[in-house]
Order: sequence, then C-alpha cells, then structure tokens
Amino acid sequence: MSPTVECFYTLSSPWAYFAGPRLEAIVLRHRARLVLRPFDFRLVVPETGGVPLRTRPEPRQRYHALELDRFRRYLGMPLNLAPRHYPPTDQRPAGRMVMAAQAMGLDAQRLSHAILRALWVEEQDISLPETRIKVAEAEGMPGTALQAAEEASEVLAAWDANNEAAVRLGVFGSPTFVLRGVMFWGQDRLDFLDRALEAAK
Repeated sequence: MSPTVECFYTLSSPWAYFAGPRLEAIVLRHRARLVLRPFDFRLVVPETGGVPLRTRPEPRQRYHALELDRFRRYLGMPLNLAPRHYPPTDQRPAGRMVMAAQAMGLDAQRLSHAILRALWVEEQDISLPETRIKVAEAEGMPGTALQAAEEASEVLAAWDANNEAAVRLGVFGSPTFVLRGVMFWGQDRLDFLDRALEAAK
C-alpha cells in the first residue's frame, strides 16, 4: 500500500509556496499519496503554541524577511518580500477551494501552488472570490464551481476535521507534513520526509 503524506498548511504561507514543487517531486518519486489539509491558523495555533508573524517581536519579523530572501535565492523561486495583499483579509476560502478541488479529483496541489503564487509573486488578493476563480480557470479548472463549493456542507465538515486534527497532532506551523503519525515541520524538513518515505519502502 502506498504511504500517505498529509500536509497541514495555510494558503497564506510563503513556506508552503516554497515547499510546493519539491513536495510534489518527493511524493511522485516515492509513489506516495498526498492529502492536502488546509487549516485555520488563527483557530489552531493558540491551542498548539504557534505565534502569528504579525504578533512576533520586530527582530523576529526582520529575521523572517531575511530567511525568505535567503530561500528565494537558494531555491530560485520568485517571491515578493512584502506582497501587497499579505496577510490576506481571509485565507480560509482559498483553503476550502483547494479542498473542493481535491474532493473532485482535480490536481489540488497544482491549484494550491497557483493560489500561493498569486499571493506571493503576482500581487493578487486571494481573499476575493473573483481572484480565486481566475486562478483556478488559468489552471484549466472550473473556477466558478470550485468557488461555490467552498461553502458546501461536506467541505465545511472536512475543514472542521482538519482543524481538529491539527490541534490533536500538535501542528503549530505551516507547512507541517505528517507521515504515519510523525510530524515534519517546515519546508526545510522535506529532506527528512524524503528519507522517511525511503525508509518506509
């Protein structure tokens, strides 16, 4: 049976943006199953010890920007250090759009990365329904149907389940990868996830 990698993250995380291409390559190489589990950061992290960026002391915020610059250069991925629409007014609908795509059997990881790219590279406001529709349609997906499904009862129930699972597992940052109950926090832990998948064969 193929191993399952769960990815708990938010659709406003620059680290999830950086992780996307490498996560996809790792999952494909190991023939693993990827389950995207967007969650509500503001709801979960008070329970698990995470600290929202804007509430951190100024030195930590400056260092955060320094690390973003280091990784965008290291990975060769474009990223605006201060995008116009960050933090988005509400990133939750974007997460539920990705969940709807996953439920429909579409390439949810591709849509997820496109939404993150829209926020961090293309200066788009992912809080707006019309932005999300446009991004989805640019990826060849039914944007209007996906946007409508963001509030479908089954998607909302799965959203609540993601939040509950994140709290239960102790997820305190985005992205957090879970393989057979073991957590790997951060895009800079992808090498360890890769090794764990190799060892699981």
